[in-house]
Amino acid sequence: MSIRVIAGSAKGRQLKLVPGDSTRPIMDRVKEALFSIIGRDILDSVVLDLFAGTGSVGIEALSRGARKAVFIDREPKAIQTIQENLTLTRLTERAVVRRGDAFAVLSGKPDAAYDFIYIAPPQYKDMWEKALKAVDAKLEWLSEDGTVIVQIDPEEYAPIPLDNLVVDDERKYGNTLLIFYSRSAEQPTGDLPAQE
Repeated sequence: MSIRVIAGSAKGRQLKLVPGDSTRPIMDRVKEALFSIIGRDILDSVVLDLFAGTGSVGIEALSRGARKAVFIDREPKAIQTIQENLTLTRLTERAVVRRGDAFAVLSGKPDAAYDFIYIAPPQYKDMWEKALKAVDAKLEWLSEDGTVIVQIDPEEYAPIPLDNLVVDDERKYGNTLLIFYSRSAEQPTGDLPAQE
């Protein structure tokens, strides 16, 4: 399997894969579909790539004009791969790479309100639910018009009760399901921290 940057300043660059089988990189056709849905909203946005793996999603966002991407992964091999891929694509300056547990990060104080939060954890461990509930419980992570995107196998999906987020859209591509969440209309938005 190979993955590449599809569009933008780093278009066509091949990305390195994380050694071993601890990650599940997003397929290029799914990534292309994802960014077609996001469209121009990616411009000047701030992106949080949780369980980042190769960093492919955050790197694609930067290549297409995102202002900043923060990559979180707890695996040393993934962190090294993300840093190498950022160097390959010359996107290091707008990136922050942090080794850490995604749940520990989400339980802490948000460093910014993110426009896009991408959740693509290892399969079949209910981790996507835990991460989504963590964002739902602490909406300071999400900008007023922000979107949370979950990438899972369709067999993993079941609706989960949320207090503040609602499903906007679902798209299935083979054995990959993308679910888009945004703030519910009733959710007050007056207490957001300023973006850095």
